[in-house]
Amino acid sequence: KGGNWPNAANINPSAFVDALFQTHLYTGNGGTQTITNDINLSGSGGLVWIKERDNAESHQLTDTERGNTKVLSSDGTAAEGTVTTRVTGFNSNGFSLGSNASVNQSSTGYVSWTFRKQPKFFDVVTFSATGSGSLTLSHNLGSAPAFIIVKSTSHTQSWYCYHHSLNGGTDPEDYFLKLDSNVAEAGPASSYWGGTAPTSTQFTVGTDLNISGRSYVAYLFAHNNDDGGFGEPGDQDIIKCGSYTGGTATQEINVGFEPQWVMIKNITSSEDWVIFDVMRNFVRQTSGSGNSSALRPNSNAAEGDQARVHPSASGFGFVDDTHNSVNASSQTYVYMAIRRGGMQTPTAASDVFDVDINTQAINSSNAPPRTPFPVDAAIYRNRGGSSSWVLGSRLQGTNALFPNLTNAESDNYMTWDAMDGWNNSNSSWEASGDFLFYGLKRARGYFDVVSYTGTGSARTVSHNLGVAPEMMWIKNRGATENWVVYHSGIDSSTPEDYYLRLNQTSARIDVDGGAGNRFNRTAPTTSVFTVGTDGDVNGDGVAYISYHFATVANVSKVGSFTQSGATNV
Repeated sequence: KGGNWPNAANINPSAFVDALFQTHLYTGNGGTQTITNDINLSGSGGLVWIKERDNAESHQLTDTERGNTKVLSSDGTAAEGTVTTRVTGFNSNGFSLGSNASVNQSSTGYVSWTFRKQPKFFDVVTFSATGSGSLTLSHNLGSAPAFIIVKSTSHTQSWYCYHHSLNGGTDPEDYFLKLDSNVAEAGPASSYWGGTAPTSTQFTVGTDLNISGRSYVAYLFAHNNDDGGFGEPGDQDIIKCGSYTGGTATQEINVGFEPQWVMIKNITSSEDWVIFDVMRNFVRQTSGSGNSSALRPNSNAAEGDQARVHPSASGFGFVDDTHNSVNASSQTYVYMAIRRGGMQTPTAASDVFDVDINTQAINSSNAPPRTPFPVDAAIYRNRGGSSSWVLGSRLQGTNALFPNLTNAESDNYMTWDAMDGWNNSNSSWEASGDFLFYGLKRARGYFDVVSYTGTGSARTVSHNLGVAPEMMWIKNRGATENWVVYHSGIDSSTPEDYYLRLNQTSARIDVDGGAGNRFNRTAPTTSVFTVGTDGDVNGDGVAYISYHFATVANVSKVGSFTQSGATNV
């Protein structure tokens, strides 16, 4: 906490989501491998949830309370199995895998979601049934659970779910969902939660989850409501469980932070559960397929495009999409959302910035250089030719922009599903060259990326930089428009009255040239920036991307200087 970038040695795990939850992508090798995600499972306990992405294969759930050899599948009702070659160990910085094809088949893509036990975030409870009425159980979540999943480990039985938004939030303890099924919410029935709402210390299971001779596991998830106490300021939320009504094609669901992982269920109709995460194409694209990639807890199906659902700086939303699973008219949905990482200020540039030179081709057989961390944005150029600069980000998916041009986004440039950089998605592009690459990771006080939709009226837009941006690059993603640049050093008193164009060599443009319509003559703050009415920054219904930069001691500097004579020192 104290400004340290997180690693196993210096992180205060109760402070940051980075040490409590991780989405980690990996490729199977058919042997053994160790997944390092900086989650202390051996010391603190938790859950590892693995799904093969490329083929139909059951979900694999293993937790520290039952032991690494005990496996359940959320897409089935079977009792737990004992397998010694799947998760072979829980480590202080992740977990180890054996050779089993369900988790480690050679040349096959997988995703793992790791939840660490922590008050106000997540807990695991195992229990044996008494067979006598309702059973009250203790937990260590430190707050009333908002989402509970219970499964019999010894017998064939469905996965039963409590969510505090069921039945519109009125007596949700009388209703239930099934994680292994696409059925709508059911109830009222007191036989699952005993008709008793969970508290900050206890939860109750009814007769159908307290069957004599059976053993069970319960996964408990919190809901922070301005009381999380996480993050560098110590006042941030990292997990939210809520509900919304679908049907508005461009609606935004405000959860109070930008999520990295969202699970959604239509509780009005029979629709699959869906999970999105930012490592697997949870994006807002303006061209190409435009869909985000989903996995379904109640299905063994491979990963597939689901709907045009995307993260925003304060939640998640939809782009002209009323898909039944996430946003159908008059349908009710419940969700669980987990905040993205990067909640702390970096202390070393090498943790958040990487530069490399590559003299190979940028095509499917020769991917860009690898980075020591997952990047959130990349900018590169063929130094030996006449190609333009290319700039993309995780929030844009495969689309890219060109900082020296006014062009709209083009599709099929980058893919971001990697833990060590990004990949090229166009096998025929840039067959050879001398390339310069920059990779950036989002972090508090240093760098942020915001995707937003214009309204045509002056407005504020939320960001997650945590400090006032000192420089912003804004671009209309869907049309030929100039780049707009805000810089705190452009004027000594009112920099918000001026702007620059990234794609031009022209001097600063003052308010008479339209700056008032760019930033509405309002300087950005620690939580929002302001855009005026100009189409460069805020056309009605238009998609925009904004890259934000700021100064961090010993890491980055945004400033200005005055030329004096022939040299500067």
